[in-house]
Amino acid sequence: MNGAEEQVAAVLRSAALPNESAARLVVFDEEELERRHRRSVMTGRIVVGIVIIGLWEVLSRIGWLNAYYWSRPSTIVQTAWVQLTQGTLLSDVLYTSGSTVIGFVSGTLVGAAVGLSFWWSRSYAEVSEPFLILLNAMPKLALAPVLVILLGIGFFSKVALAFLMTVIVTALSAYSGVKSLDSDMERLLYSLGAQRRHVFFKVVVPWSMPWIIGSLRINIALALAGAIVGEFIASQQGVGRMILYAGTILDIPLVWVGVVVLSILSMVMYTGVVALEKWLSQGLPKS
Repeated sequence: MNGAEEQVAAVLRSAALPNESAARLVVFDEEELERRHRRSVMTGRIVVGIVIIGLWEVLSRIGWLNAYYWSRPSTIVQTAWVQLTQGTLLSDVLYTSGSTVIGFVSGTLVGAAVGLSFWWSRSYAEVSEPFLILLNAMPKLALAPVLVILLGIGFFSKVALAFLMTVIVTALSAYSGVKSLDSDMERLLYSLGAQRRHVFFKVVVPWSMPWIIGSLRINIALALAGAIVGEFIASQQGVGRMILYAGTILDIPLVWVGVVVLSILSMVMYTGVVALEKWLSQGLPKS
């Protein structure tokens, strides 16, 4: 490279530097704005929560809220501490969480397998679809007494109800993904010599995953509801059993402890599912 060419290259590099710096500055500003937005949202949520709890405490103390029915946050915390240190609150939470998670995982996996299996046979799918819709519309919680009688009042009847609450939803979601598959892509792969199993695992499953993943947030709430209803019907452990017992002896603060614990438990599970969705969504095709 002669002297003139070196001078031209140097001028081009110097002219490009401001643009590169500006691009880096824009990216930095966007990231900083996003961090500030997340901090402001989190601060707002904390403030709103503190205000609600504070108003609840104050209004119940001055008599605007009936403290017998609505209890007080301070009383609920005291009751929860007693149940945690002297009662069975921790084991009840683990019992409810275990049945919910096992029912959620098994229902999601089995439902996904059922929905994906419809790709293999159009006739099989069209015959099965109305029955899936019927099962989805049926109030499955009404089967709780039957499941308790069939499986007993133990752990597995709660798992079975959580499973039933999630399996049909996932199957329909997976089938929606199968039906949305691009038929031209399938024909292209077949023309290139691909076998059916290759198309299924390389195309059908990844293509349907966004639909399956999209059902997870609904499924975790349904699984928790199923487990709690099963505990309401008959159970020896669980947060639902604790709430039912507290209601029978008119221990309203203990009822509120169960409600608050379930709320916290559902938030924790929902957060976990959101993290699972992000992990599963990495590298998936856009549907």
